[in-house]
Amino acid sequence: MADEQVQREKKRIHLVDDDQEIIESMRLALESKGYEIVVARDGNQGLALAEREDPDLVILDMMMPKRSGFLVLERLRRTRPVPLRIIMITANEGSRHKAYAEMLGVDDYIRKPFAMDRLLASVARLLGEPPKSKDDESSPG
Repeated sequence: MADEQVQREKKRIHLVDDDQEIIESMRLALESKGYEIVVARDGNQGLALAEREDPDLVILDMMMPKRSGFLVLERLRRTRPVPLRIIMITANEGSRHKAYAEMLGVDDYIRKPFAMDRLLASVARLLGEPPKSKDDESSPG
């Protein structure tokens, strides 16, 4: 298992959310899987970090101070030659928001509250890593 984490070369994930509790839960779960985590507390900070540090994946809240997740997503899609993998998380129930996020090119859209396993599975899939569940360990390889 340790060799697997070293082989992963510490993929860098940016968490962009203004909710401290959600940030901490995601950070702990993702770090436990061997990811390097960088946190931004608002849309402007998230955008600046993503442009400067080139993360492997961004987990982006929809509703934030200073710049919404939609505006961050739109800007990242417009300005990057190689698209970033982006998961948008939101407490918003509206299907129009999901459709808009998909139109802007979000890779996954997860509604809060969500099971951490759901997020971890999405992260592993988007980063091209095999899922790590007990069922997978027992099946031939």
